[in-house]
Amino acid sequence: MLLTTVAFVFVLGVLIFVHELGHFLMARRIGVRVITFSLGFGPKLVGFRRGDTEYRVSAVPLGGYVKMAGETPDDPRTGQPDEFLSKTKWQRFQVLIMGPVMNIVLAVVLMWVVLMQGDREYSFLQRPAKIGAIAAGSPAERGGVRPGDVIATVAGRRVDTWEQFSMAIGTKARREVKIEVVRDGQTVPLTVTPDAQTKYEIGDIGVFPDVHPSIVQIVPGEAAERDGLKAGDIVLAFNGQTITFRQQLIEAIAKRPNQVVVFEVQRGSERRSISVTTTLQGKNGRVGIGLDDDVILVQRGPWEAAKLSVRRNYESSGDIFRTLVGLLTRETSPKQLTGPLGIAQLSGDAAALGWVALFSLMAIISLNLGILNLLPIPVLDGGHIFIMALEGLARRDFSMKVKEALLLGGFAVLMLLMVTVIYNDLTRVAWIQRLMFWR
Repeated sequence: MLLTTVAFVFVLGVLIFVHELGHFLMARRIGVRVITFSLGFGPKLVGFRRGDTEYRVSAVPLGGYVKMAGETPDDPRTGQPDEFLSKTKWQRFQVLIMGPVMNIVLAVVLMWVVLMQGDREYSFLQRPAKIGAIAAGSPAERGGVRPGDVIATVAGRRVDTWEQFSMAIGTKARREVKIEVVRDGQTVPLTVTPDAQTKYEIGDIGVFPDVHPSIVQIVPGEAAERDGLKAGDIVLAFNGQTITFRQQLIEAIAKRPNQVVVFEVQRGSERRSISVTTTLQGKNGRVGIGLDDDVILVQRGPWEAAKLSVRRNYESSGDIFRTLVGLLTRETSPKQLTGPLGIAQLSGDAAALGWVALFSLMAIISLNLGILNLLPIPVLDGGHIFIMALEGLARRDFSMKVKEALLLGGFAVLMLLMVTVIYNDLTRVAWIQRLMFWR
């Protein structure tokens, strides 16, 4: 609980600070007087004053703000050039846009730092989505997908790799989806309805890549050595079931203590069937092997990591926009949305794995925060920019009554969104979920 709290405060604090710093620096650059720079809302916890600006940390940590002189028509105004509304629309646009821009830049920088570390990646992620195995009774099996098929499109969107396929299908839980597969050189149209996996309802159709784990260690004197398994064997199947990932095999062995099981392995150019008698360790089966997935170690230089960071953030931006459109067209489940509680849980989980995982999560959240703040919803930065753009097109400023109506509408949309994400977060808490008799 302590780790989750600390990680959540750190993640949210950094993202909010960077966002508000963007507004602050641009305001100062164009000569706007900043009255308050606050991390958080509500009552002040701590703070100090330097020059014209009070810097503070406030009690509610779910946001922050930069208060500028003469920021709204309701504020006391003297007409001095250091007031926000005394600046041109172009100057005000620069102040408004810099918050989201800083979040997007932070996402690129964080991902660059992560990619610079080098990492182990599944070898299949950047390969075409060729099906190696299909789960029994899965949406893919019901929809007519076959081993050997190569998935070419999902909902009309071209997918060139397994990574792109996973992103495309992940937002389509419980939605009928048109896909196209290439089979024997022919394009075959199919329809599948992905299942919802995990508490975040990620779409999954039950297909696996054509990869297999390998045996990297044989424990001396144990069943695997006695019955003929060797380090370097690639495990293709276990008791007739295709094996794709090491965890599948670990779980299958654990369920079969003191039993004769059959490993289908690839040894060099030869395929062999080897029977092994499992032993008992605690309550689980054991054969005495160490396993590793089909992974590659990737090392990148600074320039290569920077280019890849930009590319991945660009592709992720497209996925975010497609998700937003999917929410409007009801192709994406709103249950995939995550609020403060969900972010806190994800932050704690990532922190437990180390700073690389935490920075990766921060990059994703920062990119989402930057893009969402650009949406033309009044109250958000993008909403203020949108209103200014409309005023520019109309060649006149709107009345306070019109602006208040637009802001009220934007506030209502945000409140609806907040209620949705908080409800989603609560449904992911086991003991609260049990109290929701209507679910």
